Amino acid sequence: MFQRLIDDFKDSTGTALRLTSLAAAAAVALLVTTSFLCAAAFVFVLQKYGPVEACLTGAGIFFVVTMIAAISYMVRKKQIEKRVTETTKSAAQTMMADPMLLAAGIQVVRAIGIKKLIPILAVGGLALGFLASRGQSQTGEQPAE
Repeated sequence: MFQRLIDDFKDSTGTALRLTSLAAAAAVALLVTTSFLCAAAFVFVLQKYGPVEACLTGAGIFFVVTMIAAISYMVRKKQIEKRVTETTKSAAQTMMADPMLLAAGIQVVRAIGIKKLIPILAVGGLALGFLASRGQSQTGEQPAE
């Protein structure tokens, strides 16, 4: 069980490192490209219209590039959050489907007894509910009404 978690952590760390280095290289290339395009647009507009219009053109180009980068970042962040929630749900489902865990649960019920186990499960359910509501309030989401 721990080996699988360690392998998942290694894979995600390696993937994150590769993606970060590729993103850094792409960002540098985009900066150089944008700088040359902005310089070309600046010179063209400066010759045709004047210095004020040329500066406004340069600002507009950098604004468009910034908006594209911000939108790309937000879309990627949503995809990562979605993948994390799907992975968490899948891990919980596989853990509950584990025959060894089910056998251990049945043995606990036999050892303790069902009448003594009900109050313990009720307290555990309340604690789980409090933890779930606490986690939801920290993310800033409002519950559906």
